[in-house]
Amino acid sequence: MNISLSSDAGTAAESLALLRNRSFDELQVGDSASLERTLGSQDLRLFAALSGAAVADEPGKGRDPCEDDTALIGHGMWGTLLLASVLGTRLPGPGTTLVGQTLRFLAPLAAGDRLTVRVQVMEKQAEQRQVTLALDCSNQHGMPVIEGLATVHAPDHVIERARTSLPEIRLDPGGSEGLQRLMAHVAGLPAIRVAVVHPCDEPSLSAALEARREGLIDPVLVAPRARLEAVAAEHGLDLGGLRIEDVAHSHAAATRGAELAAAGDVEAIMKGSLHTDELMAEVVASASGLRTKRRVSHCFVLQTPHYPRPFIVTDAAINLAPDLQQKADIVRNAIALAHAIGVPEPKVAILAAVETVSPHMPATLDAAALCKMADRGQIAGGVLDGPLAFDNAVSMAAARTKGIASPVAGQADILVVPDLESGNMLAKQLMYMGEAASAGIVMGAKVPVILTSRADSRASRIASCAIALLLAHRYRDTPP
Repeated sequence: MNISLSSDAGTAAESLALLRNRSFDELQVGDSASLERTLGSQDLRLFAALSGAAVADEPGKGRDPCEDDTALIGHGMWGTLLLASVLGTRLPGPGTTLVGQTLRFLAPLAAGDRLTVRVQVMEKQAEQRQVTLALDCSNQHGMPVIEGLATVHAPDHVIERARTSLPEIRLDPGGSEGLQRLMAHVAGLPAIRVAVVHPCDEPSLSAALEARREGLIDPVLVAPRARLEAVAAEHGLDLGGLRIEDVAHSHAAATRGAELAAAGDVEAIMKGSLHTDELMAEVVASASGLRTKRRVSHCFVLQTPHYPRPFIVTDAAINLAPDLQQKADIVRNAIALAHAIGVPEPKVAILAAVETVSPHMPATLDAAALCKMADRGQIAGGVLDGPLAFDNAVSMAAARTKGIASPVAGQADILVVPDLESGNMLAKQLMYMGEAASAGIVMGAKVPVILTSRADSRASRIASCAIALLLAHRYRDTPP
């Protein structure tokens, strides 16, 4: 018989709060228990970190992890952990000790597989209080993955233990590892001169000074001198040795910052305590000399412990409701950024609410057209697919469930959103609820524009400056 919770609400709640075993006398031949679990990329990386196993989890590298022997071993052993969990928590449960087991690994596992593991009592030996159980594990297609037998000592009395919440485990809390890799990537590159436009509050001024201490930028402070010095004095910030361009107000600061960039006096612009619209209006003005043949767009570079690689979300800050041609430039800009940060052929997911083309949903029509433009060589340097819903773009399991065969689905490097509102909400949700570390940069102008916010973390500000440093050095050889 299968073990199940009582239908009584009070008893069910109590059962959820407690782990209770089945004593040797309670066990009967035929009793069984099971659980289901999806194998995620985070599980694989955590297993590799704990065990030192060479677990293949790089589907984006052009090979199927199922073809690697290490994948069979590493992923299969993860399956045995689930079997052990059933034995130790469900049948027989707490107090069980393992005597021995034999296992056969019948098929490899891959990220996205949903496993059902089951144990069933086959035999009882009263003298030694031993129980033999059949073990089996199958995937979402019903294909056997692991099978075998386990012999355990079952307790002779009932044991109840309170369930406890396991500590939350993150391989890279806060994205610090990603920032360290980025800083290592730019190590050795000389600092670039940056016009910091109107840094007239503590967060923006501190960010510029810290990026200077990190050797990333040589800031030129463009702001009303008296106001700037007052902020520095109030917060104990040292302006010694810094060049200050004294201007009357924030609008004049934006104009002067653009002039310095157009003249080649600085190689990047950094937003201070003025509004984004005020700064970008000067950057894109025809008279500024900073425009290129492309439309400017904003890219968030994000890294979350819930996804195996950094990725770009665009456009979430500048273009409100881009048309098809504007979206094409947004894609081109994001691909250029991906190349700069070391992704030679980024996978680009054009997002919509659904993964099918519908004449009633313009975002799906734009997605299909962008992919055809890529097929015709009008967008180069990346692999495009769309429309893709968000789950299909980032989850192989979701894509597989919906029958989507795509080189992009489940492993996107770039997420192109339909409009600014959806992009901004997506990026902020990832930052505040998905623990994503972030950096922000504007592409499509002759110099990179660093867009920071007062709410940004130290790591976000430093990462944004590091990306601007990479781009500025790249622009010296290949101007946008």
